[in-house]
Amino acid sequence: MAETNGLVPNSAAKDPAPPHQVFDTILVLDFGSQYTHLITRRLRELNVYSEMLPCTQKLAELSWKPKGVILSGGPYSVYEEGAPHVDPEVFKLDVPILGVCYGLQELAWHHGKNVAAGDKKEFGHAALKIQRHSGKQAHVDRLFEGLQDDMEVWMSHGDKLSKMPDGFLTVAETANSPYAGIAHEEKEYYGIQFHPEVTHTPRGLEVIKNFAVHICKASQDWTMEAFVDKEVARIRKLVGEKGQVIGAVSGGVDSTVAARLMHEAIGDRFHAVMVNNGVLRRSEAEQVKETLTKGLGVNLTVIDASERFLGLLKGVADPEKKRKIIGNTFIEIFEEEAQKIAKAAENSPKAGPIEFFLQGTLYPDVIESISFKGPSATIKTHHNVGGLPEKMNLKLIEPLRELFKDEVRHMGMNLGIPEDLVWRHPFPGPGIAIRIIGEVTPDKVRIVQEADAIFIEEIKNAGLYRQISQAFAALMEGRAVGVVGDQRLHGHIIALRAVVTTDFMTANAFEFDPAFMRRVTNRIGNEVKGVARVLYEATSKPPSTIEFE
Repeated sequence: MAETNGLVPNSAAKDPAPPHQVFDTILVLDFGSQYTHLITRRLRELNVYSEMLPCTQKLAELSWKPKGVILSGGPYSVYEEGAPHVDPEVFKLDVPILGVCYGLQELAWHHGKNVAAGDKKEFGHAALKIQRHSGKQAHVDRLFEGLQDDMEVWMSHGDKLSKMPDGFLTVAETANSPYAGIAHEEKEYYGIQFHPEVTHTPRGLEVIKNFAVHICKASQDWTMEAFVDKEVARIRKLVGEKGQVIGAVSGGVDSTVAARLMHEAIGDRFHAVMVNNGVLRRSEAEQVKETLTKGLGVNLTVIDASERFLGLLKGVADPEKKRKIIGNTFIEIFEEEAQKIAKAAENSPKAGPIEFFLQGTLYPDVIESISFKGPSATIKTHHNVGGLPEKMNLKLIEPLRELFKDEVRHMGMNLGIPEDLVWRHPFPGPGIAIRIIGEVTPDKVRIVQEADAIFIEEIKNAGLYRQISQAFAALMEGRAVGVVGDQRLHGHIIALRAVVTTDFMTANAFEFDPAFMRRVTNRIGNEVKGVARVLYEATSKPPSTIEFE
């Protein structure tokens, strides 16, 4: 195999034309709000491409210019020492800027620092009164064009503007916030105290559209159909006429769509590989091979490395160590397989070296692993954007890196992938290993596999599968007393989890009826050897994550 330069795993291969250079892009700068990702999602819903970066992003480091900038909300007070502030170069971009909540206060802080703690905090629904202007000032009303003078909005703030910044006019107010909407008299700068991105602001999407489409003049050409065409061309250019790619597939929608897209771009020069790491769902490897080879025509190699993984995981209880072990071992195995594929293709005039490693990273994976306060604030190492070796002999290629889950599913349908596979619930890269609290053993894996299979089977039988975003069984640390027949059992504790979400950044527990839960718990208790109790875990995200580790 030809020598290649090692790359830091979080770095994708050099991109000939990333989306922000192809599509008009709105840049969202994140100040730590739990709603920031929703701004990006709402823009995508409008077919306007958007990317989110930390508020500390240095503009000089960007290789592209956005059509507009949105400053998000955040949990801080803009006037406090250590509060995050945007790079002042943002105001030299000569593009429209919209400040949302903390972003409004940041805009005002940059234009006079007239922000203070409010006498009353404002959380929840509020009645917004839009103020109209005429004559030479009529242009400041563009953010609320086409909307009624009275709007219901969602507020979440304790601070507010104490004085109108120089050069701005009031365009909206509430009973508690006299400067709930402001606009610059000359520049295309706008600020709103409410959150237009949440569903609690019924006409918030229209506000976002007014900014992105009518003020920023961003084209509404971001569609999965357009993205597929451009991504196929990008991959062909990146890989070259003879380059080869090896890719990880698991049978989930992300890796399947990535594999199908890669096969569309370079055909047989893409080599799909599945590693049975011993912590997959029950019969996963067999089912994946059947689906991908016979259903989609993908050339797939299945490697049984279950003993290797379980041996390395023996005695390991720390979740981050589990992720590191699994990530490192995955890369080692793929590099070994790449060498075999390269050696087999040495005499083929159509093939070149294996240089790239395909990974199904999604945009929420990227967002969740980024913090403007640095790595110490990262919730966990994500299985797709972290937990890999510091140096690799293969360069990453991540065609789905800019996409949300619903966009990936839309793409999958466009690529002819069966509907039941497109809507399959996601499964983490570390698999059952992060659904077992504490040490991973073969018997614990068996218990989780069997309990999970029963849970999913009953969900499908009840017609609930498509209503649920993700569902699974997990094994808790420790044991509990139970009774099986006339015998005392000191057995394991299974926790069931099912969540509803649109973007996997926030999630709520699904509410099953009692009859369903009795049926599932009875089956698991009776059919899964070693289980003493079954619990249902109902914590939302946040404060929890969807997975247990």
